[in-house]
Amino acid sequence: MRAKKMTKLDATNLTTIGQPLYRKEDGRLLTGKGCYGDDFNLEGQAYAVMVRSPFPHARILRIDTGRAKAMDGIRGVFTGMDCLADGLNPIPHAPVPSTHYDVKLTGPGGMKVFEGPHPLLPIDKVRYVGEAVAVVVADTREQALDAAEAVEISYEELPFVLDAERALALGAPTVWEEVSDNVLVDTILGDSHATERAFAAADHVVEKHFHVGRVTPVAMEPRAGIAHYDEANGRYTLRFTTGGPGVVRQKRQYAAVLHPTGAVATRHP
Repeated sequence: MRAKKMTKLDATNLTTIGQPLYRKEDGRLLTGKGCYGDDFNLEGQAYAVMVRSPFPHARILRIDTGRAKAMDGIRGVFTGMDCLADGLNPIPHAPVPSTHYDVKLTGPGGMKVFEGPHPLLPIDKVRYVGEAVAVVVADTREQALDAAEAVEISYEELPFVLDAERALALGAPTVWEEVSDNVLVDTILGDSHATERAFAAADHVVEKHFHVGRVTPVAMEPRAGIAHYDEANGRYTLRFTTGGPGVVRQKRQYAAVLHPTGAVATRHP
């Protein structure tokens, strides 16, 4: 068997790496021709506003929607109990990488990584500042905003930590009652004994503490969407701001939430 001849990489032949790329989207954005969530409007549409938690960790004691429901233009005010009564499922997620090429992550002791359920609206408690607790639907945006301020929610504040290291400490407040601590992933890769021997035999060992701040995509507009139900054919049409509509459709996230069994057949256009 003859080995293939290895050739030295010629940087001058690279077509993408290290080369300036022509930006295709700037023209329409800079000339006011960008398309955003608010550009889609339907006749007779309603508006939804979320009532969000001011606490990072608190038990929900009571939600009074009476005053909000009595205001002008209000179509409805909904809470987690309404979602439960309607049989709406938690939003499905796949937070653990699972392809053939991904690192296989495990929980403490080699157990499966715990995936906390993500209900549309919480019933028992809130787990982060800004978590949606109720949603107000009204004829206009202004009416929805006014009614959202009229929703009265009583909380019992719970202990919380805002630092990752403190969250790992023994006895730290836990986010989920289903697990004993906040350690979700504890995976060892490679040969740990060989690694220890290598460090033990090293002439110099350098240790350094790194703090990595939160990193998240920040879009030019907030998350937004508009949904339409066609009663004649029983189909929903959803337009929303995302860079990955295929992922949403592929995982059938919306269908899994709306369908009582959480599993439906979908047709792809």
